[in-house]
Amino acid sequence: MVAQVVTAPLPLPDAQFLTQPQEIRSLSGKLNDVPVFNSNSPEIVQTEGILLSTFPTSGKYDPSAHLNKTLNGRFDLFAHHIARPVGDNRTLYQGVIIENPSNRFITVKVLQAASYLTSPDAPFIDLPRQVEDPFGQVFSGPGSRLMSDILRGFTQPNFPRQITIAPQSSAMLFILPINASNARSTYMRLESSGPVYMANLAMFAIPEILPGDEVASTTKPTIQYRQPTLAEWRAMLMGGRLASPRDKAPTPIAKINPNGPDRPIYGRVAGISVGTEWVAKLVDKQGGKYLSIPQRGGAFSYPLSTVNVGTHGTRQIQSAQMLARYPDTAYLAHGNYGVHYQLTLPLRNKTSDRQSVSLTIQTPIKQDQYGDRLFFVPRPTGQVFFRGTVRMSYINDRGQAQNRYFHLTQRQGQMGDPLLTLNLSPGEQRQVTLDFLYPPDATPPQVVTVKTEELFYGTSLRN
Repeated sequence: MVAQVVTAPLPLPDAQFLTQPQEIRSLSGKLNDVPVFNSNSPEIVQTEGILLSTFPTSGKYDPSAHLNKTLNGRFDLFAHHIARPVGDNRTLYQGVIIENPSNRFITVKVLQAASYLTSPDAPFIDLPRQVEDPFGQVFSGPGSRLMSDILRGFTQPNFPRQITIAPQSSAMLFILPINASNARSTYMRLESSGPVYMANLAMFAIPEILPGDEVASTTKPTIQYRQPTLAEWRAMLMGGRLASPRDKAPTPIAKINPNGPDRPIYGRVAGISVGTEWVAKLVDKQGGKYLSIPQRGGAFSYPLSTVNVGTHGTRQIQSAQMLARYPDTAYLAHGNYGVHYQLTLPLRNKTSDRQSVSLTIQTPIKQDQYGDRLFFVPRPTGQVFFRGTVRMSYINDRGQAQNRYFHLTQRQGQMGDPLLTLNLSPGEQRQVTLDFLYPPDATPPQVVTVKTEELFYGTSLRN
């Protein structure tokens, strides 16, 4: 397999690309049916208001701000918002309120939870394109750090283990600040013992005059600020409007033309999406037990987190469906932020020679026209399209079980470096499992590539 420099009719006009001839396969498996309270619109919040509410419409000042859907059993919460208030430097608080509409007590268990701000928790920094990170200390941006924590099973201690809500009552799941010009990313895995309503709200810190200053007439009173109370959050829920400004409305799916000149507007997500995990065993054929490695010098790839335009010829759209949404937000959960991809590859060397096979995550140029090649940029220097942590689980060449984490930083059109290289004897089969949660602040799609190297590299000390 030889990469050649070509000029192709792709999204970067008049650019030269490295074309990599190879097979591109659809990803087997599918998303599970666990719902996600998915709050990402408006991404930039400038006013107080309702970010996402599944509460009933009755009795609300703005019925259009409520989706009237309960959540029950296992469900997740994903939220990603940036505070950029206009003319107000007060801290913006994000509050998630849960209501029990039933006549019995309901318990909501917090199975896992983490949340990070850009500053000071996880500033965006320049990182090498691949760094091994066994302890979760390598990240760039709150989405990168958040998904690394969730992948490792970590829960921040400031979140409750569970909350119990009395009949016909409500409680705050959490209240967290988002300082001006900061982003906050949050992910929670939850389980409810009964149906509940949930809302994600934004409210500025509440000003109060310090005791004693209210009677002083000769000096300017001292103002202190506090986070809102449950009663104030309830008042926002009942009397508030959708937060603004609103993001660009999405292009209707029926009007998206993969081969058209105009790029579709996908929109930001605000609603209940369906699917938290994509589990797949990648094999030669349905019901098979192994994945044959390519011929020496050959490769094949599986696209990840594909969207309507950008399937690399597979026509497979992996974006999660929406159970409920606001009319001006995304029709699908494009990007699958927070979705856990778990891909098992039972690699088998069916040749009569020892072979070196590598696994790589790559960010080729997004396209739909070609299903037999990938396109890369010789020297990627543009926007970062992927920053996040992946886990590789496998048996190395010395028979030792490995569980390794790598933080990847990839720009548009980047070929990527092998995450591991295994040396397989004739007839040998060895299983590799790739895990990662698709991170916020990333742009899909990526691909996972299996390649048999043109030369046999002997015993690998690194893998």
